[in-house]
Amino acid sequence: MASDALRITVLGSATPFPRPGNACSGYLVEGGGVRVWVDAGSGTLGELQRYVDLGDVDAVWISHLHADHSADLLTAFYGLVYAGLDVELPVPLFGPAGIADRLAGFLTNGAVRSPVEKAFAVDELYDGHVVRIGGLTLRSRAVDHGGPAAFAVRVEDAAGRSLVYSGDCEPCPSLVELAQDCDLFVCEADGEVPGHHSAAQAGRSAAAARAGRLVVTHVGPGTEPAEAVALAAAEFSGEVVHADPGARFEVGAACGVMRRSRTPGRTTTSPASSR
Repeated sequence: MASDALRITVLGSATPFPRPGNACSGYLVEGGGVRVWVDAGSGTLGELQRYVDLGDVDAVWISHLHADHSADLLTAFYGLVYAGLDVELPVPLFGPAGIADRLAGFLTNGAVRSPVEKAFAVDELYDGHVVRIGGLTLRSRAVDHGGPAAFAVRVEDAAGRSLVYSGDCEPCPSLVELAQDCDLFVCEADGEVPGHHSAAQAGRSAAAARAGRLVVTHVGPGTEPAEAVALAAAEFSGEVVHADPGARFEVGAACGVMRRSRTPGRTTTSPASSR
């Protein structure tokens, strides 16, 4: 049964390819009686099933079409259409313009276009897109990823609790506006290069947005998670933690992070790191 409390579970945070024990970008957002798969990077479909069956996902939201954020939509298509799952099709899929044709271009093998729309009811994102899924409201804003159409999302529940996920983007006004006064800000920290935040920039964006807590994710090669947390914490006075794979963050909780144990299906609670 889907949770009424708003929470986000890290399915993976690796970049630019999955690593042992850490898939690419993907998150399970639960609340308001529904479950939303946010970004579907390589390896995240397997991790998703630690927490929910594919057939029980109520919607999918994709920030942009780079493979480390969307590639597992391909295998999800086969699972939804051909695996005999007890699922009501098509599943709502929110993503950048052209997402259906991008999937079909890979899946089609012959003269007949792959029936992508049999699996997914595609709703293309635009700046300011708003949709209600169960008891959750998702608001999307266009952000600057240096070329491809890219979006960040704010998820709010009926109690007013909120989380914001940056997707991949460099610091930009639209992200700060979207994240204003959010309870939990999940911000990428791939490096101080065009189209991305560094860890320090993630801290500055969180401070500008007056976010309650910051989770740094998608930390680029060459930077250790603890270093990224320290760099972000130097710019942001609130709690800062890393998006460890399997970590579950309760939005509005005072402290503490649920982490997956080594025993499948079990979790343990540990204090969240802070400044």
